[in-house]
Amino acid sequence: MSVPANAAARRRAAFHTLTVAQVRRLTEDAIEVTFAVPPKLSGYYDYLPGQYVALRTQMPDDDGVPREVRRSYSICAAPVQFDDGSSEIRVAIKRDLGGQFSTWANAELSAGATMDVMSPMGAFISKHGDVSNVLTGMNHPEDLVRGAGTFVAIAAGSGITPVIAIARTLLAANAETRFDLVYANKASMDVMFLEELADLKDRYPARLALHHVLSREQRIAPLMSGRLDADKLEALMGTAIHGDDVDEWFLCGPFELVQLCRDVLAARGVPTDRIRFELFTTGTPSRPEGQAGRRVVVDESEENYKITFTLDGLKADILSPTHARESILNAALRVRPDVPFACAGGVCGTCRAKLVSGHVDMAENYALEPDEVDNGYVLTCQSRPTTPEVTVDYDV
Repeated sequence: MSVPANAAARRRAAFHTLTVAQVRRLTEDAIEVTFAVPPKLSGYYDYLPGQYVALRTQMPDDDGVPREVRRSYSICAAPVQFDDGSSEIRVAIKRDLGGQFSTWANAELSAGATMDVMSPMGAFISKHGDVSNVLTGMNHPEDLVRGAGTFVAIAAGSGITPVIAIARTLLAANAETRFDLVYANKASMDVMFLEELADLKDRYPARLALHHVLSREQRIAPLMSGRLDADKLEALMGTAIHGDDVDEWFLCGPFELVQLCRDVLAARGVPTDRIRFELFTTGTPSRPEGQAGRRVVVDESEENYKITFTLDGLKADILSPTHARESILNAALRVRPDVPFACAGGVCGTCRAKLVSGHVDMAENYALEPDEVDNGYVLTCQSRPTTPEVTVDYDV
């Protein structure tokens, strides 16, 4: 059964089992994985360029016991639907140092394998032009932008994954759109989608400006060599980047780079509503409290918070010991294993819910827009009760 586009834009995360159609090597440490989406599921996988999916599988822990593992990856291709009604989802997986899932995927994942793939989520999308049109333009990139625009993206490493999808779509949507891309890597052999970026430059030579900055490899232009710091960023904005009258800025990469860019743009007076950003790491990595929630023992004779949540129209109550400092997500997972989440680190936004009553302390937020926070939305993986009773709604 297909889901209407406007419904898909508001949908809650849901997993379906998809088959790997192709695994293509991008660099020594990165692969592109294509999942085939059959016609009956295509509506569930409509997406906007810049969104991500979560992958779910079982992997053995240190004791050899199979455990659920979830990892989020941005979609790296512009939306497409084939004549037979099928579609596809492409993600890039870069091997992280010590990363169990990414190491396994790069070494062993192959065509024919199956995996649970979450319906696309995320707000790292272009909002230029008619926002209502964007929200109903799932899988119709030609409808995303009505007027020409000027866009700048700054990405590092695997941060190129959503950016290349955004760039492809915006450049194709309007013949007068201009896109500047600054892409930082250690060396040329680390550049993901090198050929695809070159092809994109050949297709739009006058409208796409591509700037490769390599920190450990000397380039002819000194400005394109060395670490991308505040001085280099300021110099780029004053020379290579057409930084005036930019409609939208897209920032994607590690926390330090994204925060640096945000600080520089703020100092230059760029309005925050023109800046979109997405993090691949927060800069303060910590192990999530278990992919299915950490164990918490409740003693009703002791002091507890009462957490009420609504999911898929069903309401549940759960007690959480005040001394446990338990997140709402962790508490909810103890009674409903299907509560939506992916990164558990405040980055992806999958666990977003509306705070209906009570108050919480949200430790980190790298996913919600300011207007979402103002309207009462919280990241349940980062939110802990501060009042005796708290109610959240995942369905809003």
